[in-house]
Amino acid sequence: MPSTVVVGAQWGDEGKGKIVDLLAQESDVVCRYQGGPNAGHTIVVNGETWKLRQMPSGVVSGTQSVIGAGCVVDAQVFLDEVDLLKERGIDPSIVVLSGNAHLIMPWHLTIDQASERRLGNLQIGTTRRGIGPAYADKASRIGIRVQDVLDPKILRQKIEVALAEKNLWLERIYESEPFDLEAIWSQYSGFAERLAPFVGDVSLLVSQALDAGKDVLFEGAQATMLDLDHGTYPFVTSSNPIASGAPTGIGIGPTRIDRVLGISKAYVTRVGEGPFPSEIVGPNQEKLRDLGGEFGTVTGRIRRCGWLDLVALRYAVRVNGMTSLALTKLDVLSEFAELPVCIRYKQRDGSETEHFPAHQSDFHHAEPVWEVLPGWQQPLDAATSVNDLPTAAREYVEFVSRALGVPIELVGVGAARERVLA
Repeated sequence: MPSTVVVGAQWGDEGKGKIVDLLAQESDVVCRYQGGPNAGHTIVVNGETWKLRQMPSGVVSGTQSVIGAGCVVDAQVFLDEVDLLKERGIDPSIVVLSGNAHLIMPWHLTIDQASERRLGNLQIGTTRRGIGPAYADKASRIGIRVQDVLDPKILRQKIEVALAEKNLWLERIYESEPFDLEAIWSQYSGFAERLAPFVGDVSLLVSQALDAGKDVLFEGAQATMLDLDHGTYPFVTSSNPIASGAPTGIGIGPTRIDRVLGISKAYVTRVGEGPFPSEIVGPNQEKLRDLGGEFGTVTGRIRRCGWLDLVALRYAVRVNGMTSLALTKLDVLSEFAELPVCIRYKQRDGSETEHFPAHQSDFHHAEPVWEVLPGWQQPLDAATSVNDLPTAAREYVEFVSRALGVPIELVGVGAARERVLA
């Protein structure tokens, strides 16, 4: 597995952190290529639970871990997780942070929160962690990068330029208090000493690792259906979680990617607003949520729950070029006698399609066409391989694989690292 991209195949929260942690045992470098601390990874190792927001999941295994230029970084969250690594006996020097990654500044959080309030019923449902405004400033070329913190003069100039615009917005549009140049400059220049040891040339490091034949693992935050360009816009994140975002976010050529592993739950969840064709109507939604512990790692927000949507999954396979799939949380379905699976969408004109709608309005009006599979209604605790699964559970996995045309190489049946079957 020279180079593998692990990508969420749904709306996030598929259990990517757990799969990355598992694969990190055989990897030399783990790379986070996009996103910020709005997406958490929960990993359970030897009975110990890790909840990471900024760090790549590979740090839990002590594997060299890098944060690429495609990420946005909250300096305080990063340093807090450096301290967490130290507390748990892991040397944080395994982490390399790209100097080209952009910083989430205090005004980004304020604008994110104020903007969502102003939208009212039209809210996107962001985590209000400043991610979108940070990426917007990056695109507007007034962003502040990690490397800027290492030069006090440049840092001051960039903060001054940014605040000349941001304070006007805060006061006149959002009716919020402006930020003080001196206070912000003092705070962020104070991060320099602690950040400096971690800043490096991520593009060069990863390229040299691949040249040396090392195994490199790429992980994104969020997931396919939240991709800025190919997700369910505008209910998306502000970067590109799909597999092609990995070479861009790290700084390598696309020809360096050998394998794309998609991660999907055995059902589907969604946080925030937006259309959700296979969303469960009735008490089974709450039952599934409770069984799966479907509450956000970072925010604690309730996740909307639905039965597996093969139309959306087929789309994810296409736009990512997935070579295989990992199906997680199969055990959560063990208490249901019947398992509906969305196999097609019914469109407004009454026709049915297996393909994801290209137009937003069509997706908003799509209705699920179900195929109901039998449940197994027994625990999966005894299974040590896919062949050990109850017949109905194994047939559920095989049904999904046939429908998507890709092999399912891993099946998650519990929270712990070892509860992944091959």
